[in-house]
Amino acid sequence: MSKCFSYSSLHSFAQQVFVKIGCTIDDAKTASDSLLSADLRGVDSHGIARLTGYVRLWEVRRVNTKPEIRIVYETPSTAVVTGDSGLGLVVAPFAMQLAIAKAHTCGSGWVSVKNSNHFGIAGRYAMMALQHDMIGIAMTNASALVAPTFSAERLLGTNPIAVAVPAGTETPFVADFATSVVSKGKLEILQRKGLEAPEGWTQTKEGTSNTDAKSLEKGGALLPLGGNKDHGSYKGYALGAVVDIFSGILSGANYATWVPPFTSLLPVPENMPGEGIGHFLGAMRIDAFRSAAAFKKDMDQWIRRVKSARTTEGQSRVYIPGEIEKETEAERMTGGIPLADSVVADLRNIAVKFSMEIPQGIN
Repeated sequence: MSKCFSYSSLHSFAQQVFVKIGCTIDDAKTASDSLLSADLRGVDSHGIARLTGYVRLWEVRRVNTKPEIRIVYETPSTAVVTGDSGLGLVVAPFAMQLAIAKAHTCGSGWVSVKNSNHFGIAGRYAMMALQHDMIGIAMTNASALVAPTFSAERLLGTNPIAVAVPAGTETPFVADFATSVVSKGKLEILQRKGLEAPEGWTQTKEGTSNTDAKSLEKGGALLPLGGNKDHGSYKGYALGAVVDIFSGILSGANYATWVPPFTSLLPVPENMPGEGIGHFLGAMRIDAFRSAAAFKKDMDQWIRRVKSARTTEGQSRVYIPGEIEKETEAERMTGGIPLADSVVADLRNIAVKFSMEIPQGIN
């Protein structure tokens, strides 16, 4: 069962919670904007359902709600930013704005981030470049839940990549995907519904493929994008490794098995070589390559051609990356955001903890 809530009511609730745990009003708004962008786009695993997780990280003092986010090294087109253990929901927008500013000056801007925390959906930050006629890129590493091809060990995170490309009159191209078969949040959704995982999502701690949605809790692992070697899992493994290197090693953050977990109940790895979680963000000005107007005209033609493709049997249309999410956003802004009963229960517990009113549903 699920109940719908308006975007404004959930945003207001999240903002109040972030203020309660010590964020400034501006940071609380930024964090809420980042968090709710996931719910609007239909990525329910990374939206308001994660709010209780951020509160728990604050309770165990793993999140600094008044961070001094600053540049620790830079060149005209690059920078390294330390998040000072702040919320990734706040640190990543700071870093992306810096990348955009550098792109305005140099044609492209690249910012690596260390000492941050979970930042929600990568697409949120890549899309910040669109209004500037720029291509946006965002990625982050995460705690090790994914076993590389042929490995029985968890060595990589779900490590998402997002690329946002502006268009003219058509919907922008926005690719936002985990480099694992699926994100951990999707398993959590299946667990809340009491369902099994599809074949090819997980493996046991011995390395055998299974369909248990609770595999991770039993020492198992998620599989790289592709699932197994015959379906190209080595490509997903390679993509996840690239994200780990760009986000972790390039910035001085943690990487591989040393990336701290989002779940506050899990111990932080010992002898961590870096600082916190890492991100990598970039912006490229279209007119550093060619006229933005000409590019967007051709991008529109590319999009229209892809969408006009002959469909397979039983399918009505071909979508470009980001189109379904854009349509979902429009629907949820007017019709509300559906939340599972378990998520509503979590919000109720937060409301009690901070003596707040829980948002009222609209159906």
